[in-house]
Amino acid sequence: MTAQSTDEACCTDTHRSDVCCADGHFLSEEAVATDVETLSALGNETRYEALRLIAAAEDGICVCDLEPELGVSQSAVSQALSRLFGSGLVERRKEGRWRYYTATPRAEALLRVLDETR
Repeated sequence: MTAQSTDEACCTDTHRSDVCCADGHFLSEEAVATDVETLSALGNETRYEALRLIAAAEDGICVCDLEPELGVSQSAVSQALSRLFGSGLVERRKEGRWRYYTATPRAEALLRVLDETR
């Protein structure tokens, strides 16, 4: 059996509770769910643009600076940041009454891959 047909066979085995990657390794259902949540979080223009702005900021970016840059309501910015935070793409810190957001290493790696493959 060739490597390709081995991969095809493992990926079509519906009795497995894990998912086959292209290299023949398997991901747990939890890993798949995490990846899907991460990709889903990037599947919205406001969230994607917010992540780009956050990643480009030297020492984080304040919520108050994102609203005018994104051109959406404060509520939309808050929802976008909550989703990005919930999916592990940004970290936040509070300084006084302001919150500052920074991109996680995973977010930076994903953005780098998108840039490299464009």
